[in-house]
Amino acid sequence: MTSNAPRVERDSMGTLEVPGAALWGAQTQRAIQNFPSSGLTMPRAFLRALGLVKHAAAGANAELGDLPQAIADAIQTAALAVADGRHDGQFPVDVFQTGSGTSSNMNANEVIAMLASRALGAPVHPNDHVNMGQSSNDVVPTAIHVAAALLLTQHLVPALEHLGEVLEARTRDLAGVVKTGRTHLMDAMPITMAQELSGWRAQIGKNLDRLQSVLPRLLGLAQGGTAVGTGINARPEFGAAFARHLTLRTGLEFRPNPNYFEALSCQDTAVELSGQLKVLSVSLMKICNDLRWMNSGPLAGLAEIALPALQPGSSIMPGKVNPVVPESVTMMAAQVIGNDAAITVAGQSGNFQLNVMLPLIAYDLLQSLQLLGIGCRNLADHALAGFTVNERSIGSALDRNPILVTALNPVIGYEKGAAIAKRAYAEGRPILDVAAEMTTLSKDELRRLLDPRMLTGGGITGAGGGS
Repeated sequence: MTSNAPRVERDSMGTLEVPGAALWGAQTQRAIQNFPSSGLTMPRAFLRALGLVKHAAAGANAELGDLPQAIADAIQTAALAVADGRHDGQFPVDVFQTGSGTSSNMNANEVIAMLASRALGAPVHPNDHVNMGQSSNDVVPTAIHVAAALLLTQHLVPALEHLGEVLEARTRDLAGVVKTGRTHLMDAMPITMAQELSGWRAQIGKNLDRLQSVLPRLLGLAQGGTAVGTGINARPEFGAAFARHLTLRTGLEFRPNPNYFEALSCQDTAVELSGQLKVLSVSLMKICNDLRWMNSGPLAGLAEIALPALQPGSSIMPGKVNPVVPESVTMMAAQVIGNDAAITVAGQSGNFQLNVMLPLIAYDLLQSLQLLGIGCRNLADHALAGFTVNERSIGSALDRNPILVTALNPVIGYEKGAAIAKRAYAEGRPILDVAAEMTTLSKDELRRLLDPRMLTGGGITGAGGGS
């Protein structure tokens, strides 16, 4: 058993004590002491990416003849263990740390060096070996891109595609349901429920397109730029070799950014991706709010649909059931919108050759990707897939909707239509009965002109005579 009695570690600033069971070294310990800010640590997706970065860097350095193969192999084994999450407890550095993320980079270097040294039975140096050809200034921007690209392609895009498929299936299911359309939350002309859901489906499809359009820029990496973008202490071939090794490990077509100065000094691609995640959040909030309105009731609301009953809705009101999944997703969306504001501010903090809010960008961007992937699947599987339609309630409201008189405008004119609608509202009577009394149109002709299903097709319905 490893003792937790303190041991002494050294870095360029001197010596200090580190817990005996810790895999980290002096620089990580200094960060623990310097940044006890929030209790928030770098997310799993970022640690995975850091491990993959160190694995690819060791492979590239060995390929280029700069790192002995035995040391490279030990580093790669340790780095994969970090990427796989086997040592997450060894990454205690707070998110609110040095703006370059140097503390997290050194945390990874020290943990991987310790693991590699133990496996090799010989010293592996965190800077000279694990960090060879690298700087925190290109490692951390690279890790942000790698983590975001993996979450986007492996987590969020599949969830969005699943949500789209569920919406497509429900659109087919509900093609025969005609309901009252609403504008300004007020009764409007009829639509089918399939038409309504097709709007949601189109929103999701366009969000998918927007997100995938960011991917080519996300796959361009800062690695190889080292400290300021000049590539000091790295071979000119290192960036390309690194990207090849990373591509082999992940299956994504990573490549060096064609301009390292841009890659280090700004986080425009992260800001762009965050902006597209904000758009998706806005779309999800609209869809969820529509669902909540449609589900409202069951007696005093719209009561058009019934969402799946998932849990008791009140600690005091027996029998109450609430739209908990749409509420959950709207909160996720609100968080992502807030994250986007923080990322926008952080993206402006590229001072000369380096952005200095990288850990904040990493934390918020990856949280947004994670939340939206979870939210899309939950909304699809626990709200959209299982809601039922209250056709009786929908039909009753549709029959009494005076706005149907709009279909008579080409025949009787707007002013006459307005008079009929006002009287129908005032007397609480079906529009067909009032129109029969106030025009010369027969009831059969009125039924044809006011048929809600026909009206969902749009266009002008002609009729002969009438006033």
